[in-house]
Parts: sequence; C-alpha cells; structure tokens
Amino acid sequence: MLNQRALTYLNEVIRRGSLRRAAAHLNVDASAVSRQLKALEEELDTQLCERHGRGMRATAAGQLLVHHFHAQRASEEAVLSQIMALQSLAKGEVRIAVGEGFIADLIAAPLGTFMSAFSGINVEIRMAGVNEAMSLLKDREVDIALLYAPPVDPQLYCHVETRQPLDVIVPPNHPLSELQRPVTLHDLKDWPLALMDNPFGMRQMVNMVAHQERIHLEARLHTNSVSVLKNFVRSGIGVTFMPEITVADEIERGEIFTLPMQYPVMNGTRAQIVSLKGQELTVASTTCIDHLHTGMRFFSADAPRLLQ
Repeated sequence: MLNQRALTYLNEVIRRGSLRRAAAHLNVDASAVSRQLKALEEELDTQLCERHGRGMRATAAGQLLVHHFHAQRASEEAVLSQIMALQSLAKGEVRIAVGEGFIADLIAAPLGTFMSAFSGINVEIRMAGVNEAMSLLKDREVDIALLYAPPVDPQLYCHVETRQPLDVIVPPNHPLSELQRPVTLHDLKDWPLALMDNPFGMRQMVNMVAHQERIHLEARLHTNSVSVLKNFVRSGIGVTFMPEITVADEIERGEIFTLPMQYPVMNGTRAQIVSLKGQELTVASTTCIDHLHTGMRFFSADAPRLLQ
C-alpha cells in the first residue's frame, strides 16, 4: 500500500511548485519532505518530480499519483458523508464558486431554505468569474460551481443546464425598444455601453461575438459588479448585456426592459451547475445541487421569454 504521508507531501510539492513552499505549508522540515519523496520514488522505481525553472513539476508518473491521491480522498469523504447520512447525522460542508450574476437569485431564498432544512451543513461561497470558478474546481478548492456561458471543458461534469440568453437591457422607452427585429452590435454604437470585466462569462460571450462580427465595442463603463450595471441602465445612462433572470425583479417593476440579440450563440447561452468529473461528491453537495436545481430561477427552468 502506498505511503499516505508521502502522497500528501508529493501533492503539496506539485501544488506549491517547490519543496520549500510545500514544507512551509505542511509545517514540516523540507528535508522530511525530500526523504519521503525519495523513498516513494525508490519504492516505485520511477521519478515523480523534476526541476522546472525555479520550481518543481510532476512527471507523468507523478501526475498519476496525485490524481490517485485526490480520487482517494474524495472517495473517502463521500463514503464518510454517506455513513453520516445513514446515521441521520445532518453534518457536512459544501463549497460553492458563484458568479456575481447568480448571487441575487441564490440569496433570495434557495440558500436560506437549504441552510434551514439542513442546519448541520455549513456553506462556503466563493465569488469568482467563470475561468476562476473552473480553476477552483480543478484545484479542488470548491465542490461545485455555478457557471454562466462557460467554455466546453472535458474535465467538468454538468449536473444541471438551462438556456439563459444574453440579452441587451435598456431603460424604459429607449429608442432600441422600437426596433421591429432583434438587436445587433451595430445598433449599440450610438449608445453609452457598460460591460462586465473580462473574467466573467457575460463579457467573454460579448467579446466572442464582437470578434466574429469584427466590431470594436467602446465601453464607457467597466465593472465587476452586476449591481453597478443594473443601476447604470436603470438611471438611464446607457445599456448593457445581461440574462433576463438577473433583472427579473426590475423588469416586473418596469425599471428595465430586455431586448433579444440576433446572434444564435448569445440566444443559446447556458447556465450550469458543474463539478469536477470523476470526483465523488458528498451527500451534502449532491443535496445542495438538488436544492439549487429546484429553488433557483436560473436552474429551475429556461429563461421566461423562451418558455413563452
């Protein structure tokens, strides 16, 4: 049986990029880490790490062992969680990476009802753009992620997916509302435009379409806040892009209108709940996914205009 301490040390060396940083994180002497790795390499008769620049990186064999280490830990956590569930011990933890556009929908009710129903389950919320959220999953810093307009990634497993088109949102009685057709990027050139920052799925989708259409979008406002975008439009300053669900309350109050874009890729934008493929989820995590699926407007159905 493989030495678990040695596997732990190997994982940290690969993750931190050096023996010294791994030892500091583990609060042990660097020589102890080196001895464990050397013993493991001798046992397996293969090199597990190699120097790269100023740090260390895994060989192919090292990568296999690190993958095995994470799979083993995830499997053990899942089994322990299932045992606790069988014993009716409602305890656990769920770590979620969430894009800023999901927060209002998440906080409105689903998170509160989940925590009330499962008082022994602690929840950690990490705010992140789509790329960072995917990285957090791959680094096993979170268990699940809520993604908008994510790129295709074979390392991720999608549990829930709905269609949530990326629309233009405008103030009431805006001239763009008088168009008798879907909006194009060319139509926006005469109006002050606000855009989310590049790490977010909404912005990446806009960038992709603008690149395909060979259009340069000049934004008057850049932000990482959905709330700022909403207020930008609601105050009548200009227009921006956002899914219908994100501004559902403002639409109901007549403060904001949504207009569809003409581009199929924007109308086909997806919202997803994902986890790392091959990693067993705890009972707490799978229960949370089920709860968010039914409780969040983003994940209980496609966008309202598509249902109509």
